[in-house]
Amino acid sequence: MPGKFVVSISCARDNTDKATVGFVVANAAVASDKEAVVFLSIEGTRLSQKGYADGIHEEGFAPLAELMASFAEAGGEIYVCSPCFKKRGLDEDSLIAGAKVVGGAKLVEFMSDGAPSICY
Repeated sequence: MPGKFVVSISCARDNTDKATVGFVVANAAVASDKEAVVFLSIEGTRLSQKGYADGIHEEGFAPLAELMASFAEAGGEIYVCSPCFKKRGLDEDSLIAGAKVVGGAKLVEFMSDGAPSICY
């Protein structure tokens, strides 16, 4: 069933359960043949940095870094909120595979056809 799907993740180490479940759902979306985007905002932008998710492993789930890599390998895109990214002084040279820093207009454009979204 083609279509678009957005998973918005606003947490990282401050709530590893939400960050993990967000990527579980994102992987389910790409596995369901959706054009899927994860939107990282607020503290979630930290997940865009290489190595940041290493060691995050919620019981009952695959490690977060593995879930993130699987999502990117399956063709999922990761949008990183530009103002949130800049506020935290993060490094564009350290972005993980599939991630790009974008403004809100890029997310709005992707969702303009009525793409469903879920927030964590």
